[in-house]
Amino acid sequence: MRILSGMRPSGKLHVGHLSVLSNWLRLQAENDCFFFVADWHALTTAYDETEAIRSNTSEMLADWLAVGIDPDKSTVFVQSQVLEHAELHLLLSMITPLSWLERVPTYKDQVQQLAARGKDIATYGFLGYPLLQSADILIYRADAVPVGQDQLPHLELCREVARRFNHLYKLVFPEPQALLADTALLPGVDGRKMSKSYGNEISLSADPDTVEKRVRMMITDPARIRKHDPGNPEVCNVFAYQGIYNRDVVGEITAACREGAIGCVACKLRLAASLNRFLEPIRERRARILAEPRFLDEVMERGREKATAAARETMDRVRRAIRI
Repeated sequence: MRILSGMRPSGKLHVGHLSVLSNWLRLQAENDCFFFVADWHALTTAYDETEAIRSNTSEMLADWLAVGIDPDKSTVFVQSQVLEHAELHLLLSMITPLSWLERVPTYKDQVQQLAARGKDIATYGFLGYPLLQSADILIYRADAVPVGQDQLPHLELCREVARRFNHLYKLVFPEPQALLADTALLPGVDGRKMSKSYGNEISLSADPDTVEKRVRMMITDPARIRKHDPGNPEVCNVFAYQGIYNRDVVGEITAACREGAIGCVACKLRLAASLNRFLEPIRERRARILAEPRFLDEVMERGREKATAAARETMDRVRRAIRI
């Protein structure tokens, strides 16, 4: 299948992104994958904070490659370097009813949330970003898109737009299917969703000391006062990580916690050690990649060429269908 997925360049990736990237690795082994940096999408909420977009793009690409995304197997590119995305977005905007965009569940909620923080995103660009997402997908005539449950309304909009175009003009676009990945959602060190904006993340590039410090900050069972008190792993942030990074011994750790045979500090140190062992090769590969900026430029250029060729083929079909 042809697969399409992307991420906004909002800074260095953290361990919460690893479940998504692990899914990408599985997909690239058997499919024709297009993975892109959604830098235009970053402008929908950060139109007045553009100074870091380029550096964030390089940082994120380095993270992808360090984890194992292979530009020889997948098409890895930057959205703004393939102008056909913008052309298709413009043409699709001519046939998309305004009400379709206004009913996207995240629209009013995010406008209100960011307005409470003093950020005005009641813009044409923010209203239309789900349509830009649709263009990102349809320009490559993707068969499937890996998404979380919260992104399903956006993909359904994409499918509706494809159906409307095919009905009005000519059959050009397949209706992309959702690939609902079984991904682990790791909380931040404070128990909230892991996010750089909350300052509760563990970066993929964090050094060993920083990883240990962040793990020590994790919230554990609040009812456990003393070291030998019985604990409840289900309400402990650390336990969610132990199930991934200490999978072979998580049963032992769980039993010891319930019996009060292991203290929270010792439990956190076991996690920090395992997490650092997992991250060490990623950190090393990332450092090598960033030490050779020409390599990243070459990856982006190769990706741009491959993505542009596919996008131009689609746009030729679109223009013929519309007769322009």
